Amino acid sequence: MNPFRWSYRVSFLVGFLVCAGLLGFALYAEYGLGMTPCPLCVFQRIAFLFMALFFLVGGLHAPRGNGRWAYAGLVLVGAVGGIVTAGRHLWLQTLPADQVPSCGPGLGYMLDAFPFSRMLKLVFTGSGECAKVEPILGLPMPAWTLLWYVALAVLAIAAARRRSAVK
Repeated sequence: MNPFRWSYRVSFLVGFLVCAGLLGFALYAEYGLGMTPCPLCVFQRIAFLFMALFFLVGGLHAPRGNGRWAYAGLVLVGAVGGIVTAGRHLWLQTLPADQVPSCGPGLGYMLDAFPFSRMLKLVFTGSGECAKVEPILGLPMPAWTLLWYVALAVLAIAAARRRSAVK
């Protein structure tokens, strides 16, 4: 089964299932493995949730022509947001111990206490819990999410580029 030959609908529904599976694994890692998510991890989950939503709607709607690019573009917005967040997260994990920012308040507190723009700045500045590396199959979690964002973006672009069989 070549994913580059799947129909638009199948590609987008598979993209939805992959995002749902990744979100399910994130919940398992949090509650089953005890890996507490940092604010950047939460933002990566939001990016997958955003992508899952538009993969599902695009797969159910399955438009023709340029309508495909609307859904693919929305999926790509989520993928780019996730790539930026995962890249920042990986960068924080590569910092020497003396350059790691101190631990900050939790995301819930920041949402309550600060305006949205200030909260975003604090999250992307990073904190000590974001620099903690917990590898899964040899790679840290943000590296895996980065790979999945790229793979899902390629899937969305390939599906949108494909011409429909019925004209």
